[in-house]
Amino acid sequence: MTVNVDPSENFPYEIRSFPVRKGSDGVDPATVKWVHAVMLGFHDGAGDTAAIEKFVESEEKDGRILWGAYASRAPERGWDAEYPVATYATHRKTLNVGNGTLLPAHLITAVTVRGTHRRRGILRKVIGTDLRQAQADGVAVAALTASEATIYGRFGFGPATHYRSIQVDSGPKFSLKGSTKSGMVDIADPQVLKDLEPELFEQLHATTFGSIGRQDAYRYLASGAWTYDHPEPDKNVRAAVHYGADGVLDGYVAYKFTGWDKTPATVAVRDLLATTPQAYLALWGYLGSIDLVERVSWKRAPMDDPLEWALTDKRGYEVKGVEDHLWLRILDVAAALGARYYWTDGSITLKVNDPLSLAQGVYRLDVAKGSGTVTGLEEPAQAELELGIAELSSLYLAGIPAQILAAAGTITERRVGAAAEFDRLFGTPLPPRCRTDF
Repeated sequence: MTVNVDPSENFPYEIRSFPVRKGSDGVDPATVKWVHAVMLGFHDGAGDTAAIEKFVESEEKDGRILWGAYASRAPERGWDAEYPVATYATHRKTLNVGNGTLLPAHLITAVTVRGTHRRRGILRKVIGTDLRQAQADGVAVAALTASEATIYGRFGFGPATHYRSIQVDSGPKFSLKGSTKSGMVDIADPQVLKDLEPELFEQLHATTFGSIGRQDAYRYLASGAWTYDHPEPDKNVRAAVHYGADGVLDGYVAYKFTGWDKTPATVAVRDLLATTPQAYLALWGYLGSIDLVERVSWKRAPMDDPLEWALTDKRGYEVKGVEDHLWLRILDVAAALGARYYWTDGSITLKVNDPLSLAQGVYRLDVAKGSGTVTGLEEPAQAELELGIAELSSLYLAGIPAQILAAAGTITERRVGAAAEFDRLFGTPLPPRCRTDF
């Protein structure tokens, strides 16, 4: 599909979107050149044919749509004009908004603009067109994970979940307070994760507030079968699995030794899924027992990590950093707030501003027995809290308190105590958690 651009805008690029596809004769040339442009943008090595074919086969299963901005001509000896100067991709998954409700979500990824074509309004044109189409399709929320934190706020996105990067002292220092003997941990061929990863993740996705559905490629990435730029298996990836007391597989960890040149000797967790707290701690018990290793690192640990409190020596758990993870962008306030589960009854009226004019308005939310009813209002004077759509998107999963944003000056209380009331109404038993990068 070619996106029509108003000639009066003087926009010198053609915007095209098309499904990722592989035919009987291989991957189509437009997809190949789009992939090369993405790899350039993220500083990956140029993917060979085998790597691109694996990528395309996997992304076809997710129904991925590729977007590109194309210049009308290219300079001599440079990349030809069929290589996009900007890339963007989307697919649809679901967001767990509580009580088992999986809300359709529009996921955005692979956003790049070639350095030679920046600051020309390309991303604004593409993202504006895409978000309006997603809204027209009836999707209430868009999502992304951001490589750069300064780009997406102006388009109405706000960080909604976070994760910790941790280092844990292992070897002789490592011990857990409780018993992890309710099941059994054993070594497994990492290739078993290609089937186990989607099975266990779906169980967790259905029960984890803030979870986003994973793309098909995760089972290959977790198992070390391939990466986007290297189609061959990573033979240094190892795996251990946990069997519950009933003998059923209920968790796994994929990990990799980082090399003898690193001091102290470290194992890095690649992916860890466990459907019970017992399986989670048992897998950590295994990681802490690996011989000749003094440290275990994990870049995606949860904010409410029970491991920190299960360790005999809590100081052996070091938080190296906290990063934003899932960014949300509400496209339909009534649909998004109406779909979410609430643990407390009450009501609040919000005035929402939107830089793209997609979801602005005044909305009253009334909650009873976990369900929210949203009413659009005409009179802005009734609003108790005024905020931008990016701020509402950050607050949607209660990953950050409204009172903090009020203190930061990014939302405005029109009634004293409105931010506290918002926090009470949107509060959750545990922080939201997203296990998916995309």
